[in-house]
Order: sequence, then C-alpha cells, then structure tokens
Amino acid sequence: MVTVRPFDDRGQAHTLEAFAAAILILAGLTFALQATAVTPLSASTSNQHLENQQRAVANDLLETSTATGDLEDALLHWDPERETFTDTRSPSYFTGGGPPNPFGAALNESFGDRRIAFNVYVRHGPGNEEETTLVSMGAPSDNAVTASRTVVVTDDANLTAPGYRDTTLESLSDGTSDGEFYAADASAGAVYDRLEVRIVVWQL
Repeated sequence: MVTVRPFDDRGQAHTLEAFAAAILILAGLTFALQATAVTPLSASTSNQHLENQQRAVANDLLETSTATGDLEDALLHWDPERETFTDTRSPSYFTGGGPPNPFGAALNESFGDRRIAFNVYVRHGPGNEEETTLVSMGAPSDNAVTASRTVVVTDDANLTAPGYRDTTLESLSDGTSDGEFYAADASAGAVYDRLEVRIVVWQL
C-alpha cells in the first residue's frame, strides 16, 4: 500500500528566505562601495592630513624663527643700494629656495628636501596693504596651505645684508633713505613697522 504524505512547503520557504537574504546582503555591499568610492576629483583623507601637517610645520617654523631672531634677520637682509634681497637686482627675491641665512636653511630643510615648494611674502605699510616677495618658487596649487606671523621691527634695527650687518650706519631710522628699504616707516614712535610674514606651501 502506498502512503501519500501531505505536501511540505517548509523547504521552499527556507529557500526563498535565503534568496531574499542574499539579495539584501548584495544590495548593502553595493551601496557601501558606492558611498566610499574615491573619485579623482574628491579630496582624500590622506591629502587633508598632509595639508594639515604642512600647515603645522610652517607655523612651527615661523614661531621658532621669530623666537630666535632668525626671521627678523631674514627680513632685514636687504641691500638698500640695489634694492634687493639677493645679489642681483632682478629678480630681487629668491627663486630656488630660501635665502642664505638660518631662516632660509630652515625653509629648505623643512620643505625643499621633501619636494614641497614654498613662497614667502612680506606685507607692510599701514594696514599691511603692500606686499614684497622674499621667496617665489612658482604658482601655488589649489591644495596650498598658508601660515603667517607678525614681526615688529624697530627704528634702530640694522640691515643684515653683507656689508651692513653689525653696523650703525644702516639702521632703519637714519641709515636708509626713503624708498631704499622695501617697507616705509609706518610709525612715528620707536616702532618702524609691523611686518606680516606669510608662507605658502604646496606639494610638488
């Protein structure tokens, strides 16, 4: 005698549940991949970290150079006769790296040796509306970062270019004629000017 068992649909239900679960997992993975995809135009976390690191290094360099006096020495490394930071009239700023002084050496060690370009600008005059270039290594990229520091220069400060260092003949108050130093006397008191130094750095 043949016994006919009632139809059992539990196996079919389990199969459908497994199939539905697989679809949900696949859909979740697809969404996750799309959400975390990095396109060539999007800024990655590593790039942002690199920019933050470059800004921190530039700020530390300015702070240290200000404390040691190296930054002021670099700002006063000016030849009033030829009106230039460099040994030549044109260009009057440095293009291959930092100036030949401790501040320039710190720039080269911190950035130049790591394939990071930098420009250095000096703002001066009332309201710091005028700008003089100390270093120019090209046009900054879109990912360039900036750090700045203000240096107070007094009337009795001496120029530090060769031939003028450690003399009283070329102090800013009485040793340079109007127009010979890149920054004019912006104060009637003992302060000559407040020079704002701005460093712009970017990865090559």
